[in-house]
Amino acid sequence: MPNFAGSWKMKSSENFEDLLKALGVNAMLRKVACAAASKPSVEIRQNCEQFYIKTSTTVRTTEINFQIGQEFNEETVDGRKCKSLATWETENKIACKQTLLDGNGPKTYWTRELRGEELILVRNLRLLLFKNLAFDAQYIKYGECQKYLKK
Repeated sequence: MPNFAGSWKMKSSENFEDLLKALGVNAMLRKVACAAASKPSVEIRQNCEQFYIKTSTTVRTTEINFQIGQEFNEETVDGRKCKSLATWETENKIACKQTLLDGNGPKTYWTRELRGEELILVRNLRLLLFKNLAFDAQYIKYGECQKYLKK
C-alpha cells in the first residue's frame, strides 16, 4: 500500500483560475483565491485506508477525514458542501467523486497520485457544452515531502 503520509509543499500549479472561472467564481474572488493558494502546505496522515488531509493557505485551512470506500462530508474547491467518495483508481492513485448536497452545478472530483517523490493533485469538473463533454482541470504538483514514519 502506498504511503501518502507527510508534509508536502507545492512545486507548481496550473489552471486554478480557469477552474474557478468555470465554477462561476467572480473575478475579484478568483484573484484573491489564486493569491492565497499560491503556496499551500498539505499535511497527510494515513493509517492503512484511513486518511486525514489538512490543506493550509494564508486565507483558509481545510481538513478532511475519510476512509477509502466510505462516503464523507467535504466542500468543493469553491466552498459548496458535498458528499464525497474516495476509491483507489490505481495502486498509487486515489480518485474522489463529489456530489453536491444542494443545488445544481458541475460534477466535480479530485485525484491524488504518488509519482516517485511527488504527490500530484488534480481537481476536475465536467460541464456539458454544446452537447459535448468538456473538462476543466487544475493540476498541482507537490514535492519536498517530509515523510512521516509509520509506527
